[in-house]
Amino acid sequence: MLLRLSVQLHDPSGHAAIDATFFHRENASKHYCRRTNYRVQTLKTTALVDTKSQAILDVHCTTKKRHDTQLGWQVARRNVGDLASLVADKGYDWMELREKLCEESVRPLIKHREFRPIDPRVVRVIDGPRYRQRAMCETVFSTIKRTLGDAVRARTWYIS
Repeated sequence: MLLRLSVQLHDPSGHAAIDATFFHRENASKHYCRRTNYRVQTLKTTALVDTKSQAILDVHCTTKKRHDTQLGWQVARRNVGDLASLVADKGYDWMELREKLCEESVRPLIKHREFRPIDPRVVRVIDGPRYRQRAMCETVFSTIKRTLGDAVRARTWYIS
């Protein structure tokens, strides 16, 4: 419901940031958790946020600790028609992700992890006003956690 409302309120700019955070999972009943052997403590939430309006364009939640690069492509693929650029931190550094985004005419603004001496020069090339908008995703997560709390209680589950 939050996703639908936030997207309807604003026109997307085509420039988005992606990031992930963890939300604690509140259990309705300790008895139920023991009886069903339910041990999920956190949900990894990956969000795609419009950098101009801070509207949440897409959300992916998982209980598995998959790597950000895999989740990044899954979320970006669903919204690739509406994006001109995608900003992400070093956790999303994966050459295949960059290539897939370029094939879809989306400019990837993802910093490289620095493994070799040549990498810092490449990193300086993408530093700029558009890359600095990456913090908008963290701002959205901070606002959600401050206003609604950092714990999630699901009434129903949707499995894709």
